[in-house]
Amino acid sequence: MKITYDKQADAAYIKLTNKVKYQASRKVSEDVMVDYAEDGTVVGIEILDASKNMPLSIEQTQVPIETA
Repeated sequence: MKITYDKQADAAYIKLTNKVKYQASRKVSEDVMVDYAEDGTVVGIEILDASKNMPLSIEQTQVPIETA
């Protein structure tokens, strides 16, 4: 798993796997898009307005985050 955060866009992307590219995206809420592989598995999640929508602040997470 890899999390990237674009501070200027205030958007986070949680990449769950490097093995598969996504084939389709689905908007699951106003601020969340889920990317799916061809077989239907979730490969990533995009969160807009991340500073207000992430359960933890970017600084509190235990997962290394790359910032843009």
